[in-house]
Amino acid sequence: MPRKADRGRAKGRRTQSLTASTAAGVTPSRNILAPGNRRVLAEVAAANALVAFDYDGTLAPVVSDPRAATMRGETADLLERVANAYPCVIISGRAQEDVLRRVEGIGVFEVIGNHGLEPWAWPNTHVDLVRGWRRSLERRLGALPGVVIEDKVFSLAVHYRQSPDRNAAGRAIASAAAELEGVRLIGGKCVVNLAPRDAPHKGTALQAAREQFGCDVAFYVGDDETDEDVFALDDPAVLGVRVGSRRTSRARYYVRDQRSVDLLLAQLFELREQSWRS
Repeated sequence: MPRKADRGRAKGRRTQSLTASTAAGVTPSRNILAPGNRRVLAEVAAANALVAFDYDGTLAPVVSDPRAATMRGETADLLERVANAYPCVIISGRAQEDVLRRVEGIGVFEVIGNHGLEPWAWPNTHVDLVRGWRRSLERRLGALPGVVIEDKVFSLAVHYRQSPDRNAAGRAIASAAAELEGVRLIGGKCVVNLAPRDAPHKGTALQAAREQFGCDVAFYVGDDETDEDVFALDDPAVLGVRVGSRRTSRARYYVRDQRSVDLLLAQLFELREQSWRS
């Protein structure tokens, strides 16, 4: 049997039709699990495809304490099957080491952390810049209850899910962050992410992984603002699926909620097996 990275490569002629058919006449934010869209997943399964996932809100439910975010056992089992069938990566806003601990033993090809900054090395100027942001934010936000500054070395995440007044906390964070130099702000679910303005993002990370593993197309699933950098890529060979429908999202497809990701994983594996037999 071919190595798992090569199983789709033998069907290279079919990747051209995948690129064309998924780009033409597609209405944004359609439910990828609808029966009429099974052909789209079948084309992905037959192609030399990279599959990639966000972690929080996609593979793991969003929880009040980010440190407690874990995959359900069923999700982990399904992800392991998919990772044995496709080149599979995780692209997360978390630090790479943090995600590696959470997916240990599953066998994904790569974990990309910090919104695309890790594992690639970046200049110390970025580290120094982020360190300065943290000092400034600690002075401005340190007294706010329920606001937590997470230092990921190459970026920061300011969480306020546990704040007694989330609206006020969000405004205070935005005001403090607006005064920082060289920062890119990315909103999220009760979190504000701060990354260097000139740093790569999830979209560039996905394309780099696709090139690294020699894949013709990429299939990406994510749920948050940082994932829009993937969904907005002007590349017909990249197909994005958003967790939760949103009218303004650039994703071509969606699944209804985070639990639906299990159904998507199961279909990706089932259709991959079928493509090997055909």
